[in-house]
Amino acid sequence: MKKRLQVAVGIILNKHEQVLIARRHTHQHQGDLWEFPGGKREVNETRLEALQRELQEEVGLEVEQAEPFMQIVHDYPELQVELDVWLVTNFVGDATGKEGQPLQWCALTALKEKDFPAANVEIIERLQSLYAD
Repeated sequence: MKKRLQVAVGIILNKHEQVLIARRHTHQHQGDLWEFPGGKREVNETRLEALQRELQEEVGLEVEQAEPFMQIVHDYPELQVELDVWLVTNFVGDATGKEGQPLQWCALTALKEKDFPAANVEIIERLQSLYAD
């Protein structure tokens, strides 16, 4: 049976309708691809607690307001990921790559020009349909 990871994912929007993305390290699963910040949910953590902890650890942002956006289960050959995606609409701090990863504020319209893991395609499509002019 495949390993299944529960992952909290933050869609962090700034006032310019740009979303924060991070590039995965080469040695990681799906390395060198762009992703929305987040990470594995720990045992005994709520979904929101996992999101808040991961965004603080990864990009140094304190989540003040977030709402569930969507959930995705995606099968890769070597594992299954369950993405718990949140729309972060209010946060405190300046985003920095606390794990040495490059970050970028990306226009929603430019997301399709970036290489993301296959599991993120649905997120991008839904984001762009909601924020289409």
